[in-house]
Amino acid sequence: MPDQCLFCRIARHEIPAHIIHEDERLMAFLDIQPVRPGHTLIIPKQHYPYFEDMPADLAGHIVNLGQKLGRHMKRLYDVERVGFAFTGIHVAHSHAHVIPMHHTQDVTSTAYIEQQNLTFKMPPQPPQEALAATAAQLRGELHAS
Repeated sequence: MPDQCLFCRIARHEIPAHIIHEDERLMAFLDIQPVRPGHTLIIPKQHYPYFEDMPADLAGHIVNLGQKLGRHMKRLYDVERVGFAFTGIHVAHSHAHVIPMHHTQDVTSTAYIEQQNLTFKMPPQPPQEALAATAAQLRGELHAS
């Protein structure tokens, strides 16, 4: 399945992405349907379907990059906290979300939904120009440190 995996194809540069960071093992790029501006995904370049499938040192490398990116996001987006989560949904390729949190409900597992018949939809996709500008800003901050 790695041949057709969306994130493997992005890691091989077959599909364009707004890349924030890339090294021999990882790639970080903007989510095309961000919860908030700056919402970044960090993936291993090698295909591992889920978080628990990765070697521990690779998971640690992702966490370290997420922390570094999070520190820059706090300053750039004037937020008190940054969410970091391995969710295992949408794409079966291990990936972490790094999200500047403007509200405590931006990333939560504590929300209780009482109302029935809710309709959920994906967040809107920003214009490519906006994603490119956000990626350039984050990339500049990350690589300046």
